[in-house]
Amino acid sequence: MQHFQIRTDLALEATESVRRRDAEHMSGVQLEEYDALEDVHISKVIITSKNAAKSMGKPMGTYITLEAPDLQECDEDYHRDISEELARQLKSVLPDINEEKSILVVGLGNRDVTADSLGPSTVDNLFVTRHIIKEYGRQAYHASKVHSISALVPGVMAKTGMETSEIIKGVIKETQPDIVIVIDALAARSTRRLNRTVQITDTGIHPGSGVGNHRNALTKESLGVPVIAIGIPMVVDAGTIVCDALEKLSDEYDEGKTPLDYFRNSADTQLHNMYVTSKNIDETTKRLSFTLSEAINIALDMGQDGRQ
Repeated sequence: MQHFQIRTDLALEATESVRRRDAEHMSGVQLEEYDALEDVHISKVIITSKNAAKSMGKPMGTYITLEAPDLQECDEDYHRDISEELARQLKSVLPDINEEKSILVVGLGNRDVTADSLGPSTVDNLFVTRHIIKEYGRQAYHASKVHSISALVPGVMAKTGMETSEIIKGVIKETQPDIVIVIDALAARSTRRLNRTVQITDTGIHPGSGVGNHRNALTKESLGVPVIAIGIPMVVDAGTIVCDALEKLSDEYDEGKTPLDYFRNSADTQLHNMYVTSKNIDETTKRLSFTLSEAINIALDMGQDGRQ
């Protein structure tokens, strides 16, 4: 029978899966974990070898995961704290961010599909500066140093007839940014991480990978500039919900085959092509997109270092 693999875009979940399969320490993978705030957990996965990258199904690079159980709650102070922590983590992977840079922020996804609109919604709240700097210079911001920030929402191929990578490459050719930041909705393996987890990585991204709709990669190799990807899991594979339920039943089985084992080895693909999101996804997307945009604005604000 075909072995069923639940889809995940989170390197942390891929690491957990590998550790379940292999009890010995896996070489080529470094894992650092700590609590940034009272209930906010940070995990940093660094993949340093090609063998580890192949085993985990993730490119070599750094993956920072922030887990916040209350991220869905309507608490402005809490979300501000999350934004500030995300800004710190984002700055840690942005190359030479203390120097003036030209930065292109790309919001991936479909505005008409709420669970896929995280990228475009985040870009809507960004503080863009490129047009002002080109017209009036950095003195318009009363600063000696200001990042030149531009934004793009390329849409989806079903509407544009073009690959996302083709559009972004054209913009990069004309505007010559030093760094590209891409934002996209992801898929998680566990329902407990849905809308509660943020991943930042310096490896780029494959648009549409969360729902198995692979498009051309957006990476440093394909675009010619460093690509930082930020994502939040907004959907889970329908099979994830079944697995979560069966895992509870499996705890009652000491030996032999469990219901979970049967499901994971099932060749039935009815559930494997279905993706589920939370019932309040409209409100959640709006709140999370603002939290992300605030984090990016904080990270790219040169602050007092750029003031005269």
